[in-house]
Amino acid sequence: MGMLTGVPRTVRLLALGAFFNAMVSFTFVYLFVYLTGPRGLTVPQAGLLTGIGGIGLVAGNFTGGWFGDRYGHRRMLLLGSCAGGAVLVALPVLPLPALYAVLPLAQYATGVVRAANSALVAVSVPGGGRRQSFALTRFASNGGFTVGPPVGALIAARFSYDWLFLLDGVGTLLLACYAARILPARGTAHSRPAPPPPGAPGLWRELRARPAVPVLLAAIVCVDLVYRQQYSTLPVFLADHGHGTAFYGWLIAVNGGVILCLELPAAHALRARAPLGIVGTGLLLVGAGYALLIPGDGAAFAVLMMVSLTLGEILYKTTATAYVADQAPAHAQGRFQSLYAGASISGQVLAPPLGGALYATAPALLWPACAVLACLAGCAVLAARRLPVSPVPVPAARRPDAETGSPARPRSG
Repeated sequence: MGMLTGVPRTVRLLALGAFFNAMVSFTFVYLFVYLTGPRGLTVPQAGLLTGIGGIGLVAGNFTGGWFGDRYGHRRMLLLGSCAGGAVLVALPVLPLPALYAVLPLAQYATGVVRAANSALVAVSVPGGGRRQSFALTRFASNGGFTVGPPVGALIAARFSYDWLFLLDGVGTLLLACYAARILPARGTAHSRPAPPPPGAPGLWRELRARPAVPVLLAAIVCVDLVYRQQYSTLPVFLADHGHGTAFYGWLIAVNGGVILCLELPAAHALRARAPLGIVGTGLLLVGAGYALLIPGDGAAFAVLMMVSLTLGEILYKTTATAYVADQAPAHAQGRFQSLYAGASISGQVLAPPLGGALYATAPALLWPACAVLACLAGCAVLAARRLPVSPVPVPAARRPDAETGSPARPRSG
């Protein structure tokens, strides 16, 4: 339990909710199969619809924190969960043309929930002590994603894919009920909150005062493009070199297993180390992992690649999330978290088309390009340690409530 010392009760409860929600998040895993199977779409049509949904997910991540800063992160978590859950419950009975509208809406709501959850963790923990809290929520989510897909496969085989979306939607609605229960509404403004106090800098001025943050965000966009090749071009590469789907499944299991074993201990052991050095090292490990695929296509190279990639992920994801939260001023915590959340999910939209196009035209260049891009991102973050930091003082009048992340209700009298 020493690894959880300093993690507030609110964060532990949020992590528990994240575990169960991730366990029933079947849409992310089985959407493409559902569209090309029961819905009868061609592969290009399913790709288009999935891509549109991905754009909604990225947009939700980028904007959820902005709305949270204005209306309260608790409120946005509840609203996003209710909207997303309702759409997923109805999705199996909707006509095909309607999916082009409702699927992006469901994914947008998922992105809002993700950004709101990160902001709630950030405002629940004092600055400088957030790494273990973010590591716990990532541990819980990864645990849920490890358990969920096999269960989903059994449900789809025994019943139908429709049940997956129904369970995903019901689970998301239950998350809203759970969050409403564990996150007190204290401090929530029922009317439109007052604007930031006079003199509070805008977002772009805040970012300019912290030049390492934009560098980090740009590096995360680059490395996420590389990181998510494991879900798009990597299985194609493995199949082209004689490795079946079962091998790819075990390879992904290596990723989940290493994360579950090492993420929390690593966050605890490195909690006092400078964050940008850890993040930069993690990005270099991601690049080194893909570089291992350059000399060979054997199973051993693939396993070593996944181990290196996962170790890099463990180092950079939790630490980068906490670093952005620590750098954020109180009145813009949600917006900073949204910027990071959007950057960290951008590869879901960018990786398949860009990686697929390069693999189709020049397959021998894909892994060298991935290795170089990730290593350049890592070097940029390491170099950012020397950038000046001069935060602009911010009045504390609108500091979000430590439990709800909602703007404080004005006192009467």
